[in-house]
Amino acid sequence: MGPAAHEFVTFLAEAKQHIWQVLPLCPTGYGNSPYAGSSAFACNPYLISLEFLSDWGWIEGERIAAMAGRGLPVDFDDVERRKLPLLYEAAERFLDRGAHDPQLAEQWEEFEEYCRAESDWLANYAMYAVLRRQFNTGAWTTWPEPLRRRYPEALAEVAAQNGKGLAKEQVLQFAFSKQWRNLREAAARNEIRILGDVAIFVNMDSADVWVNPDLFELDEELKPVRIAGVPPDYFSPTGQRWGNPLYRWDVLEEQGFGWWVARIRRACQLYDIVRLDHFRGFEAYWAIPAEEETAVNGEWVKAPGLDLFSALEAALGPLPLVAEDLGLITPEVDALRLELGMPGMKVLQFGYNSKGAHIHLPHRFTPGTVAYTGTHDNDTTQGWWDAAGKIEQSAVEAYVGPVHRRPVWPLIRTTEASVAQLAVVPAQDLLELGSEARMNTPAVASGNWSWRAPEGSWKPELAARLAGLVEVTDRDNDPLGTASEADEA
Repeated sequence: MGPAAHEFVTFLAEAKQHIWQVLPLCPTGYGNSPYAGSSAFACNPYLISLEFLSDWGWIEGERIAAMAGRGLPVDFDDVERRKLPLLYEAAERFLDRGAHDPQLAEQWEEFEEYCRAESDWLANYAMYAVLRRQFNTGAWTTWPEPLRRRYPEALAEVAAQNGKGLAKEQVLQFAFSKQWRNLREAAARNEIRILGDVAIFVNMDSADVWVNPDLFELDEELKPVRIAGVPPDYFSPTGQRWGNPLYRWDVLEEQGFGWWVARIRRACQLYDIVRLDHFRGFEAYWAIPAEEETAVNGEWVKAPGLDLFSALEAALGPLPLVAEDLGLITPEVDALRLELGMPGMKVLQFGYNSKGAHIHLPHRFTPGTVAYTGTHDNDTTQGWWDAAGKIEQSAVEAYVGPVHRRPVWPLIRTTEASVAQLAVVPAQDLLELGSEARMNTPAVASGNWSWRAPEGSWKPELAARLAGLVEVTDRDNDPLGTASEADEA
């Protein structure tokens, strides 16, 4: 969230863009996946800008010089080894000086107010994070019994022994919040909205399950009974065994879906628009016995669907939601999405391999659509083309004309020229990168999520090219209205 992020906002403004879609901002879990986060409410401290912490007086500029010259892709182990200690050092300095240093007095007041406002989740997350480091494992189910089951006297002892450690976790969440707010304000000044992402399930290795075990399908030993995933599909012949514990929807419903209300309220604090990952799971979800090694032997189980979203709207009012409705979509899933008035998604890469896939081509789009050349789960468009067979390549050229082995911009133009309400292009496609820049390969556990845009990527020539396309396709108006209108709303 440092200077480079603000420079990217400037690039988006010059390119006349109005939506910036981001992956989930949660602390990442196993495999560094933002879809396997350690909290549905906390945010990822790795994204905090050391440069801005230095500007605030939290850390000396010389201390962050060692982080210069980082290579791509991201080495997460290196980030943990080099950046995380600097973040904790900055947090400790703020705690030591904030209450009596005039330079930090205003931020200290903001921090105290932040802790009060976010008390419902912040203290529990801080304790989870401290214990996770103490036991050097994400498997809270292996912690000592009093901590696994959250006995009050055990938690009180942790609090008494780790006061400063708990406070540092809260400080880092505050720093993230402050820097994210500044970035969002910069975006809003340029009429750019943030389209965020909420994963339907939470990770077993998370503060959420540790704090609320009664909301999940766990046995008496606090181990999952059934887990989430999807059956065999486009990405994997054995399906995808995600491993997330399933919700006890009956318990959630008895409680008025309070946990989900809090979660979506939090998402709406972070984002202007919220994409609901795996929307079909709100109508029915694939339940896999926990002992199964693949996702083949599961079953579809009905979810509360409309009752959940009715409770959310009753508590929070009209919600700016987008449904990720890819995969095996039934008439019931379509009916739920249409009943809720949510835009669905289409992905051009899916549209060329058979006649049945043509729903992903622009001539089949409806206005209530968010259209993509590809998503984080796809190969880049250039990488997809390079690996595609002759049938798919011929179908692309029949649709858009000869591409001369460079299909990316023809497909970008096709997406932008469609009737879709929003047209979204991954950063890798804007840069015409190949498979080496792919963000994620579903059903592959390692080697994902590490691509970052190289320094100097966002050139004026690229901004001008995008701006020209925006103008000729009539996408030069903010789809959510002006900044002032959005603030009033």
